[in-house]
Amino acid sequence: MAEPALNQMDLPIEGMTCTACATRIEKNLNKLPGVQATVNVATDRAQIRFDASQVSPRELVEAVQKTGYGVPLQTAELAISGMTCASCSARIEKVLNRLPGVTAHVNLATERAHVAFTPGLVGVDDLVHQVEKAGYGAQEMGELDSTADKARRQAIFHQDLVRFTVSALLTLPLLAQMAGMFTGHMELLPRWLQWLLATPVQFWIGARFYRGAWNALRGGSANMDVLVALGTSMAYLFSATVTALGLAQHVYFEASASIITLVLMGKLLEARAKSKTSGAIEALMKLQPKTAHVEQDGEVKEVEVAAMKAGDVFIVRPGESIPVDGIVLSGISGVDESMLTGESLPQLKEANAKVFAATLNGQGMLRCKAVGVGSHTALAHIIRLVEAAQGSKAPIQRLADRISGIFVPFVVGIAVLTFAGWWVFSGDFTQALVNAVAVLVIACPCALGLGTPTAIMVGTGRGAQAGILIKNAEALERAQKINTLVVDKTGTLTEGRPAVTDLIPVAAQSPQELLKLATTLEQGSEHPLSRAVLDEAAKKGIQPLEMRGFRAEAGKGVTAAIGDESYWLGSPAWLESLGIPLDRETTASLQRSGKTVIGLATRTGPLGYMAIADRLRPTSRQAIARLQEMGIEVVMLTGDNAATAKAIALEAGISQFMAEVMPQEKAAKIKELQAQGRLIGMVGDGINDAPALASADVSFAIGTGSDVAMEAADITLMNSDLLTAVDAIELSKSTLTKIKQNLFFAFIYNILGIPLAAAGMLNPVIAGAAMAMSSVSVVTNSLLLRRWRPGPKPVTPPISKGE
Repeated sequence: MAEPALNQMDLPIEGMTCTACATRIEKNLNKLPGVQATVNVATDRAQIRFDASQVSPRELVEAVQKTGYGVPLQTAELAISGMTCASCSARIEKVLNRLPGVTAHVNLATERAHVAFTPGLVGVDDLVHQVEKAGYGAQEMGELDSTADKARRQAIFHQDLVRFTVSALLTLPLLAQMAGMFTGHMELLPRWLQWLLATPVQFWIGARFYRGAWNALRGGSANMDVLVALGTSMAYLFSATVTALGLAQHVYFEASASIITLVLMGKLLEARAKSKTSGAIEALMKLQPKTAHVEQDGEVKEVEVAAMKAGDVFIVRPGESIPVDGIVLSGISGVDESMLTGESLPQLKEANAKVFAATLNGQGMLRCKAVGVGSHTALAHIIRLVEAAQGSKAPIQRLADRISGIFVPFVVGIAVLTFAGWWVFSGDFTQALVNAVAVLVIACPCALGLGTPTAIMVGTGRGAQAGILIKNAEALERAQKINTLVVDKTGTLTEGRPAVTDLIPVAAQSPQELLKLATTLEQGSEHPLSRAVLDEAAKKGIQPLEMRGFRAEAGKGVTAAIGDESYWLGSPAWLESLGIPLDRETTASLQRSGKTVIGLATRTGPLGYMAIADRLRPTSRQAIARLQEMGIEVVMLTGDNAATAKAIALEAGISQFMAEVMPQEKAAKIKELQAQGRLIGMVGDGINDAPALASADVSFAIGTGSDVAMEAADITLMNSDLLTAVDAIELSKSTLTKIKQNLFFAFIYNILGIPLAAAGMLNPVIAGAAMAMSSVSVVTNSLLLRRWRPGPKPVTPPISKGE
């Protein structure tokens, strides 16, 4: 007897640390009937062959999870075709989420589905099949790049434009006849000609509505196509029957043809408006040049940017765009980085400064080395973030989604009741039919589905142009609710470039000796203040001594041995906790002036004190004032002592501050504020800010900060100006205002329109025109967000990256 054919599965596994882990997983998998598994710890994957009649993929995944390891989720971006309204996107989302281990969000405005799934349980092919089974088209975005997707949409738009033109030419004579009715001429065109004109509009131009309706009904749902197909078919078939039988009844060919033409016109206007909502991303994509001047074999050659590699040396001439991310090797120039940071003034670039793809070189020539190419540039990262944000779903959309799911069946029910009511109580079949058709064609679920995502698309795109990168729609919605903003002092309120201002020797022989000993200890430290000490030493040509036994105490100081003596360098409070007596009057006077004091000591006592100051950013006071005008309380968080913190807070205009907060305590302080019922925003820039950023309700990372902080943040500010955080909150408020306006328009339109149509107060043609324009008006209202501008900023001189 032949052995059954075995299925194969390549399963990624997370959490393995050694071969023992792999052996344990392999053993547990092979216990299952019909399973042959090998696990590779180097690739973090399990190769599994299994008999599907004895064990399912779900059981294999569960076996790995029960062993104590994880199967990481994978994500896929699907381009969806065939959606016409919010009911379609709700339907697709529903069928995808029925699959095991799948979480899907479908965006009607972008025509994309973002899907997270458990590999092994389902694959991309299963996702595509599920969408197609529901009556729509799907293709993985990996196979369809943005350029190809745009070309596909443009081709569809052109085809629809041709169909609309033909439809309009066939419908105009029917509309002319409708106008003639108001002058007393009942039928300007013979009925057979009306029938002839209306038929191609109904069944050729209108075929898209029949296909869409069939696919939706076959998939167990109903959408806008059902309403249009049902409404126009009722008017057309009634008129065709009257014409064929020669009955003495009015015909409504002009209604069926006009509705299809007007709806198609609305879809064209909607598509044109929707294409503008993604204009920010397209503008960003166009910024990067196609070619670059690269040094090869001793000469400069023009090569495609797509062919460049990390390590290539390239030349940027005056007035050219920088092709990739790099480091300046030689040359001096001012570079316009406004397209990435929103900063209008050119930034000085010289040797060792970073340059970014798509930024514009000024008057000088730069010779640079490529460090980030292709998908690894800052520009590519920004585009990915904006696309992800535009494809995400805001919580405010949930109500509209729930209504969209039941909207069409509800409207069909109203139409049936309208028809029955009018026929029973008026005895006029024709009037009953006309009013039912008006109910069907005025109802519009499209506006409900487009109101939120189109505003999100414009808002996030506009934010990116202003140097504000928003991770998702939820963060954009939450930001406008913040009532308390916690700001880290160093690098956020201040410039983040501390400098030594005072050297006060005590037991040390001179300021130079004090600086030499401090430099020796600080060369092993990663703290921002250590940079100030090392820079001061380099400026004075002082070389460090040899040390051993270096140890850092987070947020307190460092200790090491130089020669036979042990030294401690750190905060006065820490030195005193070690039993070293200090001159409190000296340290206090320096701290009251807003300076940070560090002391150098041995076991016998202090050798001296160093004062370090970090200047307040020129815009910090203005930013704090604007936040306070918005009703947002600002709280400064710092590791400095209370005296220094108070001086900086007063200079910035902040009334509440928390001093002597250790890095590991920042997240706890955020939770304390949240326990008071506050909605907390947090602005930070360092690695030690990441836990606090993750704890905040909305987190902002300064773009000049660490990658860890930017990863933890909901919103990344591409320049180091606190005013940009204020702009982000104002952008959030503006976007939410537009969303609320859109949802109000969508709801009020249907709440008023459907009863008016049911009451016989709307002609079906007018109802069709109103339906066509409702979604256009919502998208157009979202486009008004493109007028949003960041607040005014004081003029400051350009800053050298090397400073």
